[in-house]
Amino acid sequence: MKRYAKGWTWSLALIVVLGVILTACGSKPEPEASASGSESASPSGSSPAASASPSAEKKMPRVAFVYIGPPGDGGWTYQHDQGRKYMEEKLGIKADTVENVPESADAERIITELAQNHDVIFTTSFGYMDPTLNVAKKFPNVKFLHTAGYKTADNMGTYFGKNFEASYLSGIAAGKMTKKNVLGYVGAFPIPEVIYNLNAFTLGAQSVNPDVKVKVVWSNTWFDPTVERQAAVSLLDQGADVLMAYQDSPATIQAAAERGAMAGGNDSDMSRYAPEAYLTNPTWNWGPYYLKTVQAIADGTWKSEQYMGSMADGMVDLAPLGKSIPDDVKALVEEKKKEAVAGSLKIFVGPIKDQTGAVKIEAGQELPIDRILEMNWLVQGVEGTIPK
Repeated sequence: MKRYAKGWTWSLALIVVLGVILTACGSKPEPEASASGSESASPSGSSPAASASPSAEKKMPRVAFVYIGPPGDGGWTYQHDQGRKYMEEKLGIKADTVENVPESADAERIITELAQNHDVIFTTSFGYMDPTLNVAKKFPNVKFLHTAGYKTADNMGTYFGKNFEASYLSGIAAGKMTKKNVLGYVGAFPIPEVIYNLNAFTLGAQSVNPDVKVKVVWSNTWFDPTVERQAAVSLLDQGADVLMAYQDSPATIQAAAERGAMAGGNDSDMSRYAPEAYLTNPTWNWGPYYLKTVQAIADGTWKSEQYMGSMADGMVDLAPLGKSIPDDVKALVEEKKKEAVAGSLKIFVGPIKDQTGAVKIEAGQELPIDRILEMNWLVQGVEGTIPK
């Protein structure tokens, strides 16, 4: 699950800014730009205007976000940051953000520092799970929300969504658009989250084109445009004419455009990077979740849970299909999207075989969500392996 093993370099400048924010001993700091470009939160966690209002007397929670990358990645972190801004606007508060936090001991240190003067902390990458849980045990009065994890505590919940629904729809579009019956998938890390999205993409393509094959290459990155571009080029060299990428950068889309192929990205609508070559891809809408969670904490009604959103509740969506996609393909995808929104689209329903031909899901059976979230096998039709 999102995110995993990303080797970001922790900049000295960011550490200095964070130290200034977190070591202020009760004095109100001068407004300064946060990592996301908005003004840094006041010690009360609310804007100056809100601090004089009745809502401030209710002590709106002081909120912080921990990001794996920069909001400028155009993908994963960008979407979380958009959700933060939505929450801030609706509640009239300002949250602190810390970006480019590596999934290492630095994460636990940063989360610990934030816990000393914040009431709720969102940690937005899978690799932050254990550090978040460790800090949650030390600060029982602080609420922690972790993206995509599976460990909880009384003061720590998790949240994610069924993005494999949108991956399946992306696969339908790819299966209709390929001329060579060869698709390419630039996988990030060989973890269940990426594996079940790759499988859903493949099943979607096979549902409209039984002859299609999907070649996978692992980049072992979340945001490294150079490496991701190289992986995309290798798939194009192998004959793929439609690509899908599960990283935060648009490098795969740009590489495909240069070679006359089509591609989709991940997390955010990336059509702006290559409009003519753009397919579509899964997107996230975190804002409503952030709003209701912070409001529940403010109201004293929040309880720890493992929240799983979907296309039905709008947390997961599909970016508009690119301008080069024919109307009949758009209509087909839209029809299936309506099923997903209605909750009637079933993706991992048997019979489904793995690469060896072994039946993994019996005919008529549907794989339960907990089994999907731990998936470690590839469906028949995927060419590639899961590295150890």
